[in-house]
Amino acid sequence: MTEEKDKDEKEAFEKSSGKTYSLVEMVKAPLTMVDKGPDDSIFSFPIVAIWEAILFLGMMVFLIGFSLIKDAPLEELANPLITTDPAKAPWYFMGLQELLEHMHPFFAGVALPGALVVFLLLIPYLDQSKAGIGRWFTSERGKLITKWSSIYAMIVFPAFAVIDYFFPPREIFRDVFPSWVTQSLIPVTILVVLAFLPVFYVWKKGEGKATARELIIALFTVMIVAGFALTIIGFFFRGPGFEMFWPWDMPAGYSPLDNL
Repeated sequence: MTEEKDKDEKEAFEKSSGKTYSLVEMVKAPLTMVDKGPDDSIFSFPIVAIWEAILFLGMMVFLIGFSLIKDAPLEELANPLITTDPAKAPWYFMGLQELLEHMHPFFAGVALPGALVVFLLLIPYLDQSKAGIGRWFTSERGKLITKWSSIYAMIVFPAFAVIDYFFPPREIFRDVFPSWVTQSLIPVTILVVLAFLPVFYVWKKGEGKATARELIIALFTVMIVAGFALTIIGFFFRGPGFEMFWPWDMPAGYSPLDNL
């Protein structure tokens, strides 16, 4: 009986150039594709690849067309004896430069951006749930959290920048507290509290039953929108001496819109 079974297996898996299959490996379950048939799978190729190619070509056409219509706003050769006023960073660093106006450079340029990067790296470990994977904002509740967190950040963080501009703690409490308190502790504490208020609200609103993903969505949204808001402030509302101006009241030559 055993010999016949071995013979059958040998014939079934006999090497032949005419066969189109082979037995590669047998592993223990569960596998990543268990309970996932064709109806439960979404193929990213070629659909996603085609859309990416269309977006790439569309952006290239737009950039080429815009460059033909408008020249780049190049200035005269740099003079090492004259510093541009204000010496603004590129637009993608304007959020960090705006933070420099409110706190110590270590926190504005190293600690807070580093904490954001660490938070992004930890997201897969903080949220290991497979519920709602592949859906924008996970659920209807996730959409509401994103919407209200965005509105909150667009109001609160510009307000923080304006209030700190007119009532800076480093000037008000200059003779009361040491500089590490006025330039570091106070502004960093305020920003951290403002960033985590929506997270606390989502957790409290859910009576302690809010999922880790919902809390992450709230904090992630606040951070992204806050960065966007600070970038807009630094780019459009900062003029000579990095003072605040309305865009339409900006002195001639200082508004980024002058070069358009």
